[in-house]
Amino acid sequence: MGRLFGTDGVRGIANSELTPELAFNLGKAGAYVLRKEEQRPVVLIAKDTRVSGDMLEDAISAGILSMGGNVIKAGVLPTPAIAYLVRHLKADAGVVISASHNPFEYNGIKFFNGEGFKLDDDIEDEIEDIILRNIDINSHVTGEKLGRCLKAEQDALTMYADFLKKTIDTDLNGFKLTIDCANGASYKVAEKVFRELGAEVTSIHNEPDGMNINERCGSTHPEVLQEKVVSAKADLGLAFDGDADRLIAVDEKGRIIDGDKMIYICAKMMKANGQLPGNLVTATVMSNLGFHRAIGGIGCKVDTTQVGDRYVLESMLKTGCNIGGEQSGHIIFLNHSTTGDGILSALQLLKAVKDSGLKPSALADEVTIYPQVLKNAKIKNENKKKYAADHEISSEIKRLEEAMEGEGRVLIRPSGTEPLVRVMIEGKDIEQITKLAENLASLLTKKFG
Repeated sequence: MGRLFGTDGVRGIANSELTPELAFNLGKAGAYVLRKEEQRPVVLIAKDTRVSGDMLEDAISAGILSMGGNVIKAGVLPTPAIAYLVRHLKADAGVVISASHNPFEYNGIKFFNGEGFKLDDDIEDEIEDIILRNIDINSHVTGEKLGRCLKAEQDALTMYADFLKKTIDTDLNGFKLTIDCANGASYKVAEKVFRELGAEVTSIHNEPDGMNINERCGSTHPEVLQEKVVSAKADLGLAFDGDADRLIAVDEKGRIIDGDKMIYICAKMMKANGQLPGNLVTATVMSNLGFHRAIGGIGCKVDTTQVGDRYVLESMLKTGCNIGGEQSGHIIFLNHSTTGDGILSALQLLKAVKDSGLKPSALADEVTIYPQVLKNAKIKNENKKKYAADHEISSEIKRLEEAMEGEGRVLIRPSGTEPLVRVMIEGKDIEQITKLAENLASLLTKKFG
């Protein structure tokens, strides 16, 4: 059996790869490792709308209870709700059962510590070690030492909604919104928050049946939302993914506002309001060249990290940066939350639009997005990092960037799971960069395939 934890918890096809037995063991090991000095750790659990959520929730709860931990079942809530509520309720840990933007047959389990952060690698390794080595950790937990299911004093959804509403200092009166809930975890709370702040809201894909989560909808498939925004003459469209930690927006013309553009729009607002320490913004190596130029144009600078929200957060904690994220719409507002939050991001975007007095399209058009072409080079696993020290490859990259005359860039990234190296070229001329990317990928395959 290989490593259990991936980049965002434990994931797999429910009841096949991610079984109730594995969930039970994760509950046991997680409660053991995360309980610190507490004899009865309290663990908060939420899930998205997948049909397998009930099965896995009961299995992981049983594992926690068998270790003497107490469980609070918060029901269907976005992932970032647990990041907030674990701190608000002073729980020892949180668990989210979700596979984010993946199809319904998949599910996942991710842990949060008592401060609302995802677990460090060394803690995940400790949990894994207990499971893979089948270490006996609960042989003496019997009788009165067993845990109980507790009931929260307040409704978890209401607590989270109240928190979200306080993250902006304005109402949404006059805004006409269309929201796409991806038949996922945001299907109740998103509409509640926007309506209570005064917006006129039309919701689509908000009737989950356990199997329609992310199905041709949400942040990865915003096409229906784009049509609805235009036909309804809405001011803005908002699309969340299955666990609502991402947001993709749609302007009043039906055009996509991706993560890069949203970060720019919100960073500009934060700078004007004195909420951008060091005028610093955090983004990954995949952020668009046009984004970097727009950020520089407002007197700010970009701290660039590896791809992945954990690396964005890690850097933000080191630098004190308040906003960072990815093109995918996973954006962290560290002055409000410890993780990406789609609804919170939407509120910040709406505030920025209101403060500016401009249409969303006008704000988005301040960022000129350069075309990006991605090509795969098939390379043996043992050769995936050799290109970095190869003189011919480095010379070719330099030649390509000189050919684009400062209006483009080349990025090469080895795949973490496949025998591939990904070649990304960005520039003004789509035909030119497509040809350049194909040629470079062919050269990499020829040398290292």
